[in-house]
Amino acid sequence: MGQLRKNFLWGGAVAAHQLEGAWQADGKGVSVSDVMTAGDVDHQRGITDGVLPGYNYPNHEGIDFYHRYAADIKLFAEMGFKSFRTSIAWTRIFPNGDETEPNEAGLQFYDDLFDECLKYDIQPVVTLSHFEMPYHLVTEYGGWRNRQVIGFFTHFAETVFKRYQHKVKYWMTFNEINNQANYHSQFSLFTNSGLKITADENPEKVMYQAAHYELVASAQAVKIGKQINPDFEIGCMIAMCPIYPLTAKPEDVLKAERAMQTRYWFADVHCHGRYPEWLLQYQTNQNYNLDITDADLADLAAGTVDYIGFSYYMSFATKDNGAAELHYDEEHDLVPNPYVEASEWGWQIDPVGLRYAMNWFNDHYHLPEFIVENGFGAVDQVEADGSIHDSYRVDYLRKHLVQMKKAVIEDGVDLMGYTPWGCIDLVSAGTGQMSKRYGFIYVDKQDDGSGTLARSKKDSFYWYQKVIKTNGQDLTD
Repeated sequence: MGQLRKNFLWGGAVAAHQLEGAWQADGKGVSVSDVMTAGDVDHQRGITDGVLPGYNYPNHEGIDFYHRYAADIKLFAEMGFKSFRTSIAWTRIFPNGDETEPNEAGLQFYDDLFDECLKYDIQPVVTLSHFEMPYHLVTEYGGWRNRQVIGFFTHFAETVFKRYQHKVKYWMTFNEINNQANYHSQFSLFTNSGLKITADENPEKVMYQAAHYELVASAQAVKIGKQINPDFEIGCMIAMCPIYPLTAKPEDVLKAERAMQTRYWFADVHCHGRYPEWLLQYQTNQNYNLDITDADLADLAAGTVDYIGFSYYMSFATKDNGAAELHYDEEHDLVPNPYVEASEWGWQIDPVGLRYAMNWFNDHYHLPEFIVENGFGAVDQVEADGSIHDSYRVDYLRKHLVQMKKAVIEDGVDLMGYTPWGCIDLVSAGTGQMSKRYGFIYVDKQDDGSGTLARSKKDSFYWYQKVIKTNGQDLTD
């Protein structure tokens, strides 16, 4: 390729549930994110049985983007955004998820939002499902463990594809679908798939079944979208954290290989349209007997994606644990990497890992790539004059952009764009905090919900503005 595309999609990324707020406005239903309480760096977010009095649900207000989007998009345009990645809240369109007719007020909101983007020549990049499953589908159908949900999702997808076919070109189906590879994490299973595991269930088996239904739904959605508008570009979205062997010990290397297979087989299905042999053998050995039909396999083969969207924040490391069976369990098999530094939230910061990840995807799938999340969560200090000097954020992003450019210019990766996460401060998905900030734009809201919600520009705002203006040539302060 030699250089970044001339039409490179510089921008920023958010998710509806983390910034829109207005959780009951204009007919919106309750989503899985609406029943998640606030946490912090030491405490996982809670999941309640519905919306209950006395709990702090930070997503309910978000940063009130629902009422302030016009001013926010104007700020994005001032930075020079070419694209803006967001999601469509499923519960704004189908409040319970299983309705026949959509909620017109919800559809109109996204019409207005996308029109505002297009006014500034900002291309919407839209995720269909970003941790926003209707809670009704959890309580009444068991979440994605139920095959019926495929039809509810494809009905939602078809509805928004038709409605926005002339406004949105770039789509992704399921956000970070592979997070649930860590099937011990109730948080991941719930946010990805609306799953609540009971005492008599095998969480790994339930995860594999739910993920299969999601992958079938994704493939069907791709086919539906292409029928509505053949010019659609529809991708998957993978949470990419390369898993290195801790040492060159052969057993460590083999363990890391299985770790990569275990975490990224989802991409095999999205991109190749079939399950990898090792996984089919593993499921057979476990006697899982999943509900996978010939029609499902035909759908998977026919509904492969156009590009790989992925998030990249950090890398992992693993080592052999002496077990007789080659198996990777993310809850127990990760070890600290002594060659990288960790953030305040324990994330192992590894810019070179981004180049590695881009090459890994390219070698395996030979598809265009789109970095749709990358960023640095940190506590920002507001100075007496209102300024915010976030040199640490600039430093993180710059180092990653250097490696990103090397992957394109030196390694030949075909990269569509770059939309760093949380371009405006929003509610953290993992902790529910506001203090874990990613944005170029500061939002005056604190973890306890106080604040004016006023927006202000950080130093990184002006830095990123220059990066975009020079198409990534000038990365200096």
